[in-house]
Amino acid sequence: MNKTEEIFGSLVFDDRVMRERLPKPIYRALKRTIEEGKSLDKSISDCVANAMKDWAIEKGATHFTHWFQPMTGITAEKHDSFISPVGDGSIIMEFSGKELVKGEPDASSFPSGGIRATFEARGYTAWDPSSYAFIKEDTLCIPTVFYSYGGEALDKKTPLLRSTEELNRQALRILALFGHTDVKRVTTTVGPEQEYFLVDRDLYFKREDLMLTGRTLFGAKPPKGQEMEDHYFGAIKPRVAAFMKDLDEELWKLGILAKTEHNEVAPAQHELAPIFSNTNMGTDHNQLTMELMKNVAIRHNLACLLHEKPFAGVNGSGKHNNWSLSTDTGINLLEPGDSPQDNAQFLLFLTAVIKGVDEYQDLLRISVASAGNDHRLGANEAPPAIVSMFVGDELQAVLDSIEQGVVMGQSSKEDMKVGVHILPRFPKDSTDRNRTSPFAFTGNKFEFRMLGSSCSISGPNIILNTIVAEELSQFADELEGAEDFTSALTALIRRTISEHKRIIFNGNNYSDEWVKEAESRGLLNLKSTVDALPYFISEKNVALFTKHKIFTATEIQSRYEIMMENYCKTLNIEALTMLEMAKKQILPAVLSYIKDLSDTAAVKKQLSSAMCCDAEEALITKLSALASSFYKKIEALNQAVLGATDFDDIKAEGTYYHDVIFLAMQELRSVADEMETLVGDKYWPFPTYTDLLYRV
Repeated sequence: MNKTEEIFGSLVFDDRVMRERLPKPIYRALKRTIEEGKSLDKSISDCVANAMKDWAIEKGATHFTHWFQPMTGITAEKHDSFISPVGDGSIIMEFSGKELVKGEPDASSFPSGGIRATFEARGYTAWDPSSYAFIKEDTLCIPTVFYSYGGEALDKKTPLLRSTEELNRQALRILALFGHTDVKRVTTTVGPEQEYFLVDRDLYFKREDLMLTGRTLFGAKPPKGQEMEDHYFGAIKPRVAAFMKDLDEELWKLGILAKTEHNEVAPAQHELAPIFSNTNMGTDHNQLTMELMKNVAIRHNLACLLHEKPFAGVNGSGKHNNWSLSTDTGINLLEPGDSPQDNAQFLLFLTAVIKGVDEYQDLLRISVASAGNDHRLGANEAPPAIVSMFVGDELQAVLDSIEQGVVMGQSSKEDMKVGVHILPRFPKDSTDRNRTSPFAFTGNKFEFRMLGSSCSISGPNIILNTIVAEELSQFADELEGAEDFTSALTALIRRTISEHKRIIFNGNNYSDEWVKEAESRGLLNLKSTVDALPYFISEKNVALFTKHKIFTATEIQSRYEIMMENYCKTLNIEALTMLEMAKKQILPAVLSYIKDLSDTAAVKKQLSSAMCCDAEEALITKLSALASSFYKKIEALNQAVLGATDFDDIKAEGTYYHDVIFLAMQELRSVADEMETLVGDKYWPFPTYTDLLYRV
């Protein structure tokens, strides 16, 4: 066994460990809980907890924590040691089933969106046995859900688990119609491709904006950006390669299937892609991946940037959410089959996705909405804010033929029955990839490409699971009572294609022509987070979530409040950081340079009136005008920030931040970036883009 095989999953209490350490009846009961999503029998929790504790202590763990995912977008943990006092002054190491199953962290300072008052501190964590426990930094981490005293979900995992269960329930109804009585469970799988930047850590600490906001709020374009296209898939620099090797090993220890790594388009930008796993564990793994990227970078004196747009003028970072549907019998439900029945089944699931994306395009846009991602979407480096689907030419031809009742390869119409004619066995790469599409079919899965780099994939997958569950529910209601299943199936697929084909676009999503065409099709163009978020609480979407018990009405409203507050808080922090950098660093540096230029010109004139001072005078004149303009824009931004305290309505406040404060920030930056190109290097108060992007 080589080193990689030895370390892979070595810090995970996975199936291998459970099989080895648990009594067979306990193991079988726990396995049923994991595989079938059933409730855990409390009688086995003490046995599992004891085995978990013994294993963790053997691995060097001294503490345990309930590891959860609150609405902050990152993970949270409270550590407790295994020690328990004995009467003689010594200790024993204990971990009970009660401690495994339930915890009570203080919930008072986590975002709740008005669900609970600040003084109501009680919150609970409950073990999620469907995601394996693991050891991180000598602590046994137990994946959990997080909820309030009143039972409302305060986290991202609870609704994800709810959506997974609901999609499974509705998919099984459909599969039963096709005779798949052997299928017991349908799961979604994901493989999130993660983009990120690496910069020198010493330079990072010299930039207040990077430290406080994750992106550069000022910065002139470097002489060379990404225009030579020489960084993409280029040879990996030794320092970065060492980081990647270290990161791989840390991920493999936690059972994370890190597979592919390469340089991305922008200088200093890279990507890591894992092998597919079930959505619940894949979400946990992606959160761990982002955390480990930052921690491993520190070991190499690097800083890992996960902001969606850390640098203006070069590509930002996204995260491609590859999503598919599979059964416990090994069937990929988004892959054409070898028989008419299999192909009819594929088409039904495909059209369910098409219908869901069309009807709930607003929710998919909301699932990726953030202040950071607003910088990426529509910037010709990522999909636009308009949601559409790519299916490729060959599958498009199949859909067209079904809608028109024309057998492929023939021109005359006939009463075409879905599944009678076998779909062409087109290979997965039968059509070129469309990198501009927000939601692309890539052979046997969909690639949702609108996610920002720092985004938790739980949100987008909650939406995907829920909207597809809704469409499958509608399909099942219609087909279960049909007298002639084949005729009803044919009519349903044909009608769905006809009514929802507007969402399919196989062309260039970056073009201005597509924006106009999308508008003519009636598709939404929600350009900013503030534009998108109000749709979350629309009557249609509240009805969807409550019907399938993904969110309660209270939870929906709370998430709207949290997301809008987060947008406002992000821009407020960015604006305050800009003001501090502008007043305390940039303006003094520019004035100092002007003073030195003036002194130089004065000395030259004293020495000889014949000495030319044209360069000094031109720079002094230009920089003085810019400095004056810069000062006025500082004051304008400062007044705009002060004006943000006048709102009681969160939507009005968000609109103000977008329309007033963000505009003032852009105007301030444009002057600063122009001055940067004129001021001497030794005067400029922090590292430039050239320093940050090329000194790794």
